[in-house]
Amino acid sequence: MEQTLFILGVNHRTAAVAVRERLAYADREIAPALGRLKSHATAISEAAILSTCNRVEVVGVGADPVRALEEAAEFVAADRKVPLEAFADTLYRLEGRDAARHLFRVGASLDSMVVGEPQILGQVKLAYANAAEAGTVGLVLHRSFHKAFSVAKRVRKATLIGHGSVSISSAAVALAGQIFDSLKDKTVMLMGAGKMAELTARQLRSLGIESLIITSRTFDNAVGLARGLGGTAVPFDSYKPYLKFVDIVIGSVAVTRPVIAPDEFEGIIKERRYKPIFLIDLGVPRNFDERMNSLENVYLYDIDDLSQVVHKSRAEREHEAERAEEIVELEVEAFWRWMNGLDLVPTIKDIRYSIDRLRDLELGRHRSWLSTLEPAERTRVELLTRGLTNKLLHRILQGLRTSGVNTPDGAYAAEVARKLLCGEISATGANLEALGTDHDDEDDF
Repeated sequence: MEQTLFILGVNHRTAAVAVRERLAYADREIAPALGRLKSHATAISEAAILSTCNRVEVVGVGADPVRALEEAAEFVAADRKVPLEAFADTLYRLEGRDAARHLFRVGASLDSMVVGEPQILGQVKLAYANAAEAGTVGLVLHRSFHKAFSVAKRVRKATLIGHGSVSISSAAVALAGQIFDSLKDKTVMLMGAGKMAELTARQLRSLGIESLIITSRTFDNAVGLARGLGGTAVPFDSYKPYLKFVDIVIGSVAVTRPVIAPDEFEGIIKERRYKPIFLIDLGVPRNFDERMNSLENVYLYDIDDLSQVVHKSRAEREHEAERAEEIVELEVEAFWRWMNGLDLVPTIKDIRYSIDRLRDLELGRHRSWLSTLEPAERTRVELLTRGLTNKLLHRILQGLRTSGVNTPDGAYAAEVARKLLCGEISATGANLEALGTDHDDEDDF
């Protein structure tokens, strides 16, 4: 039965961060979630979940894509405990070529808020690794994801789409630079010590920031990052007293709910004598409660606000993005030819087996004189006959793939090839065996 690639998801263009954070998965949650999906879904044969600050997507395979998409939507709603009607209007549903194109564009960073940012490819690779761990990757997803990886590599090599690009973290730093004329005399607190936090901290240093406080749930990570950047590490359960000294707080901690409440932060503002503080929230789910924006002299920016910061950069790389889109289209066509050939696999196996069997029978008929040859000569005969059968197979299979198994003519050609080659060769083999394998009449060929 023909299997089809599909994608169901939301991203930064279809859903606000308030919706995305309710659907988001932490890395550690994805493999168990895929296990639950595998045990309950009936129309989904393969699945992966991609969850980043800008998107939550189920990438899957099913024979009935309409039903598979319905099951995926129902699963996400139930698994995230969010009513489907709360986000149904923000979902996109893609299948077939459109799904392949979307996956390749995501991996190549053409669908990112910051076009050309490098982090997304690592996130796509992690989604594949999580699905492999959960045992929900099959032939189609394996090929789809690896093709996405190669497309991303080709785009990076053939275009300048990553040249001068900014990531989410560098966009946050650019925003901090817009807020203050100079960062040299400012104190920044970085909440989180993961990859995004590290990138942010390094870019802050490049802008001249001198006072950097780093806190993380894993204190050793904060210490390691602080040591490498000349900052100060503080335990996560002790960071709040430091808030009265900082000018900018950048949050990138993996959380399920905001780390600090508005009423608690109001007390900190009073201690600061209402000195302005800027909060840049890179987290999805968000690190800071959006109500904190209503507090006096508190300026909160979330990840959706960063799109305005990077708009100019996106426009400057538009030409390179067009070249990248052309590469994606070529790769989609190549991938789809492979997909169309999947139904040929049983026919190909049968034809290969039958022709190889005929070759073995013919060699068996002539084993008496072949045994008189030197070992090197017998090897040459072996290579010659194998080369001939491989060339024959190549022509047959190339013709079948060109016809396209999903067209009426292609399906008919595949069936005729199977009957003629497999049926006739099997009959020939039986006749040869009946005659005896010592028959040396070469003209019978």
